Amino acid sequence: MRWWDIEPVLELEAELFPEDAWSPGMFWSELAHARGPGANRRYVVAELDGRIVGYAGLAAVDGTGDVQTIATARDQWGTGLGARLLTELLSAATAFECHEVLLEVRVDNLRAQRLYERFGFVPIGFRRGYYQPGNVDALVMRLTHEPEPPAEPGDAGSATALESAEPAAGSPSAPQGTQTHG
Repeated sequence: MRWWDIEPVLELEAELFPEDAWSPGMFWSELAHARGPGANRRYVVAELDGRIVGYAGLAAVDGTGDVQTIATARDQWGTGLGARLLTELLSAATAFECHEVLLEVRVDNLRAQRLYERFGFVPIGFRRGYYQPGNVDALVMRLTHEPEPPAEPGDAGSATALESAEPAAGSPSAPQGTQTHG
């Protein structure tokens, strides 16, 4: 995601999350931490025919990744775009050397919960009244990554749990022509 993506992302944000949409300042603040030598954020958007149809962001601090946001346009639900965006975030978590990734999801968003479970996230608790002003609880979920032993010299190594976190076989793929970029 770049600064010029903020306006169309805000439009999608307001459509999808009318009660608790992020402000422009929140996106600007997150993007400020996504560039440069001390970057600890990764934000991506998905475009289809020149229109932003999804976006996602991850923060990484001290070996823990936190999915800050992930959303897809309603006409993209069921296409696999959410899985593709989550895959991008998990790749970023691996690059940031995260040993775990956390996220909050509305307790009434079963569709998103199923996506996260397919990737190996497990529920670990609740945050009461987390989503305001609707006072909706959040389910906290975690994906852990156990450190692997060092690769032997000459060994290409194996994929880490976060790198290989893929949706189950047979899951729908992203629509043709949809591209993601940071």
